Amino acid sequence: MVSPSRRGLLIGGAASVLLARPFAAVAQQGPLRLEITGGVVEPMPIAVPPFVPDSAAAQDLAGRITRVVLDDLTGTGLFREVPQAAHIGRIATFDAPVQYSDWSAINVQALVTGAVGTNGSQASVRFRLWDVFGQQALDGLQFQGPQGAWRRLAHKVADAIYAKLTGESGYFDSRVAYVAESGPKSSRRRQLAVMDYDGANSVTLTDGAAIVVGPSIATSASRILYTGYESKKPRVYLVSASGGGRKAVGPAADMALAGGFSPNERQALISVSKGGASNIFLADLGGGGAKQLTSGSQIDASPSFSPDGSKIVYESDQGGSQQIYVMGAGGGGGQRISFGDGRYATPQWSPRGDLIAFTKMTGGRFHIGIMRPDGSGEKLLTSSYLDEGPTWAANGRVLMFYRETPGDSGGPQIYTVDVTGRNLRRVPTQGYASGPSWSGLLS
Repeated sequence: MVSPSRRGLLIGGAASVLLARPFAAVAQQGPLRLEITGGVVEPMPIAVPPFVPDSAAAQDLAGRITRVVLDDLTGTGLFREVPQAAHIGRIATFDAPVQYSDWSAINVQALVTGAVGTNGSQASVRFRLWDVFGQQALDGLQFQGPQGAWRRLAHKVADAIYAKLTGESGYFDSRVAYVAESGPKSSRRRQLAVMDYDGANSVTLTDGAAIVVGPSIATSASRILYTGYESKKPRVYLVSASGGGRKAVGPAADMALAGGFSPNERQALISVSKGGASNIFLADLGGGGAKQLTSGSQIDASPSFSPDGSKIVYESDQGGSQQIYVMGAGGGGGQRISFGDGRYATPQWSPRGDLIAFTKMTGGRFHIGIMRPDGSGEKLLTSSYLDEGPTWAANGRVLMFYRETPGDSGGPQIYTVDVTGRNLRRVPTQGYASGPSWSGLLS
């Protein structure tokens, strides 16, 4: 058995400890694997019977964790739940042997069994993943943490299952910074907020007295950059994910807009406007000043680092129209990579480094699209009255963006779509929401 590894986590703004460990001698690897391709994927039938509570006190918690695990997996569009009403087999205890014939009879391919226990303020979740047709266990893990972090425990389970069945890392245990909007369209209140990837546990970090736009969350989810309109000239601010320790970033200007963090999270890209021009700066978040990376009378904006930190993608009108350019991390001249019809904006480099997402405006419609870093392979994933601001999931397979509806009663909502253009889903929020920025997987 591998010794447990202890890892500090930021859960609900407080430092907590989550324990993860393998158990109960499982097979290293089985034949069951969902192959993800660019074509149509037939969802894998999966059964997740209610996790068994270790005591009466854990019963409600077990039910909630089971539901979140299922919602995470089926929400990807890659898995199809075989409902409990169809189950022949019953999981009375966690260690009871699996009767594979009961599950193969209803065409279940992957089976998840689990148990939930409580001990004071702590909770533990154990699960096993079974290949029904191969008749073997594929994985088994236990997670422990505060009861208040039960949703994170569920997301951890789902991430582990997703990784084992797809061969890719999960993205469920992550956070999203966004702008929470409320009130009439003519005088809308816009607050900085942060939530789980699925819209749960939303917390507002600003009071709404000043407009907030363009948040960018660090990969670690520890800090957030945003543009605030507290004064006549908008500035970029840096805050902790709990809302504390706010400070201004970068030089004062007519307007400054937040870009993104560097891979080591010690620096940030911002676009600074003066005299009708906008240029990109790299600001030291430790207070060491800012270095100008572009110069001229054009408008350069929306910068994003490549995951290895060697390049920066950004939008610019230097060629006469709004297009996407790539330059070295040290600045200098950029190379144009977008050549399709229409205008391109808000480029974001994938965590994998293989794709760049963007907003495209053409034919009176807005689209979220992707292309390779050299500009080839352009593909539009969405189309609507207004789709804007893509941001990547930790595994580089799913994009989040916001879509606005027209008219006086219209407003923005956050959506996700995968890189094949399938599985468009709205992320539930309490009110209107825009400008999402997705963190990496939490540790």
